[in-house]
Amino acid sequence: MGHPGKALRTTAVGAVSATLIAGSALGAAPAAQAAPNDVRFVDITGDGGTTLKANVITPAGADGTRRYPLLVLPTSWGLPQVEYFAQAQKLANSGYVVVSYNVRGFWQSGGEIEVAGPPDIADASRVIDWALANTPADSAHIGMAGVSYGAGISLLTAAHDKRVRAVAALSGWADLIDSIYSGRTQHVQAAALLDGAGLVTGRQSAELRQIFDDFYASDLSKEQDMIKWGQKRSVATYVNQLNKNGAAVMLANAWGDTIFPPNQYADFYEKLTGPKRLEFRPGDHATAEMTGLFGLPNDVWTDTHRWFDHYLKGADNGINRELPVRLKTRSTGGYEGYPDWKSVGATNRKIALAGTTTIRTNVNSGADGGVVFLSSILDQVAQLPPVASIPLIPRLWAGVWQSEKYATAQRVRGTAKLHTTVTPTKESGTLVAYLYDVGPLGLGKLVSNAPYTFHGRTPGKPFTVDLELYSTAYDVPAGHRLALVVDTVDPLYIEHNPSGARLTFSSPANDPSYVSIPLREQ
Repeated sequence: MGHPGKALRTTAVGAVSATLIAGSALGAAPAAQAAPNDVRFVDITGDGGTTLKANVITPAGADGTRRYPLLVLPTSWGLPQVEYFAQAQKLANSGYVVVSYNVRGFWQSGGEIEVAGPPDIADASRVIDWALANTPADSAHIGMAGVSYGAGISLLTAAHDKRVRAVAALSGWADLIDSIYSGRTQHVQAAALLDGAGLVTGRQSAELRQIFDDFYASDLSKEQDMIKWGQKRSVATYVNQLNKNGAAVMLANAWGDTIFPPNQYADFYEKLTGPKRLEFRPGDHATAEMTGLFGLPNDVWTDTHRWFDHYLKGADNGINRELPVRLKTRSTGGYEGYPDWKSVGATNRKIALAGTTTIRTNVNSGADGGVVFLSSILDQVAQLPPVASIPLIPRLWAGVWQSEKYATAQRVRGTAKLHTTVTPTKESGTLVAYLYDVGPLGLGKLVSNAPYTFHGRTPGKPFTVDLELYSTAYDVPAGHRLALVVDTVDPLYIEHNPSGARLTFSSPANDPSYVSIPLREQ
């Protein structure tokens, strides 16, 4: 079993610092913006009488003689109500009434943090009620948008309140459990980041505190309770309801999002039946849209404005005729369009994981996913993902398999999948799979990774593992190889390997082991 305490303390300090810096910077945004529109700071009564601190921006010259489309923007986790001020000004300039509010439990709003629970969804509906009664908002043209926490609340509200006709969910989640507990493994740095920010900027409910404590403690007796808690807060649970309501849904996320990885958004997107759009870009959680919060040019926010202009104002701007899946690659920074998610990796090439390999546990082999935020931001701005020297990775602690040297560039697109047979010496364990782009000198650049944890297995009895790595868009240059590395320790995750445990990976003749690489058609 891992020891998350040190990681929690370290990451919480980083979370606190990042939150305060972001809050201070965003708090200065109004002073830097001209404000030709009508700006008001108001109190809105949310569910159960909870006071929500909000700001309302209406178009300049609004005199009550006409109605305007309404946009409601719930704040991100830990950020103040001025978070969206720059974008709200731009939206009001183009003819929207914009209401941004601090979600319950944070900053000056009342109540406790509910993590997008029923009170948060009810709050959003109360904000819509208030806007229709107190602003020149049009009840037939209502949209919601947000970053991170605001994205999750927006999607959930659209599933529960049919008045919401369009949503832009930026760096959000569709499945909360699949985000921070994927592969049945606790994403400890991500959880600690949220926990630390919540402790500094908000008021955690007793329920939330217990969820965090059970999460860190790896208490299997509480696992189903945690999963049910997360399902209630996941729009994937209500996808049929959302489809019935018919809202137009735009989803945008980053390839390296260490809080809400891209797979869960891609899976959710495929289940939507109404107007929809999916965008992925390089970066980590909320970094792709960050410059837009300061009013700077930003592709995510540009598409968000276009989405609302078409689906709330009826503008014929062509966004509905574009290929709906839009990817920006990590390697070239260019955009690619696809008709749907399954077309992204149209070709699959398998790398055989031959032979039998036994590794020891409890030691980091040198292959890991990096540090929350920092590593993916470096990849975003400088194309510098986490690296490892593949020849120097100790085979005592890691299994390593490599492809042949590729004669042409390999354009990896979508979700790589690991299929293998594992024989443990203990009933529980954790493995982490990494896919590397390996250059001529053996230096590997991380393409993707994912963890996998098992419990209740019979020692000495083999079982099959099928694991999806995090989706990505990465070009492997000609002359390079791909390598799969599997070890048992990564600072991003809690490990569940008893001391002295070993894992054996084999490739039975009747069920060969492999990693399937999704490639764009050449």
